Amino acid sequence: MNFNDIQAFIAVAEQKSFSAAAEHLHLTQPAVTKRVQNLESSYNTALFDRIGKRISLTHAGEVLLPNARALLSMVQDTQREIHNLSNQVQGSLRIATSHHIGLHRLAPVLRAFTAAYPEVALNITFEDSEVAHGLVRSGDTELAIVTLAPTGEADLVSRQIWNDPLIFVANQPIPGRIGLPELAKLPCVLPGLSTYTGRIVDQRFREMDLSLSPAMSTNYLETIGMLVSVGLGWSVLPATMQEDLSALEVETPPMARQLGCVTNPHRVLSRPATKFLETLSAFAD
Repeated sequence: MNFNDIQAFIAVAEQKSFSAAAEHLHLTQPAVTKRVQNLESSYNTALFDRIGKRISLTHAGEVLLPNARALLSMVQDTQREIHNLSNQVQGSLRIATSHHIGLHRLAPVLRAFTAAYPEVALNITFEDSEVAHGLVRSGDTELAIVTLAPTGEADLVSRQIWNDPLIFVANQPIPGRIGLPELAKLPCVLPGLSTYTGRIVDQRFREMDLSLSPAMSTNYLETIGMLVSVGLGWSVLPATMQEDLSALEVETPPMARQLGCVTNPHRVLSRPATKFLETLSAFAD
């Protein structure tokens, strides 16, 4: 059994496309097809049903997939353990981060890391924090620098790096202090409930049996800031994003979210990942 064949099979199963798997693996489509065919020949059974341009796993493919993932993970962990015996810090490092952290927090960390370890090739993907947690869980990325889940994720290791205070903002000041019941009646633009930030805000109002009906919602905080600035409603944003917006005095305890690093406890971290975490910790609050 060839581990390149296993890797190609997993990629096709996850991407549900030979062409997408080829792009993911930086190979040609015929090369990916050949590797899957090699695996099918070794088991003397079809692993995919091919109906037109659509593919799906056969029963044999469904049986193989979790075992193939476990086998590939074990091989990769072994490779990292052996490579970690060397004092050299080189190779590739796959990181997932949110757009907000990439824009507002990560630049000095990356600058320090690349200066200290120039032989490490960084592969950074920008995802919603919730998606990035899933990528770490599945092993598709080694670590994520994201908004941490408010209640934690039992199967992942979360390390807080920054405390990120949240404030109520609008394009115009509201005189005096305002209560949540009055605020709930005004137009608002909020992060979607699929985001950790959106859930933090929603929970605060639900604690007072208040519901919100946003005029618009989006997962991108920079977009929310723009929508607030043109007067579409109030919102809750990190204090670092206030800029020209007016901070509102709201009768409620302070809110904050935690930003940090997420890793998978079942995965052996490479030396580049270990050194990146050390660099990241130097920039912690």
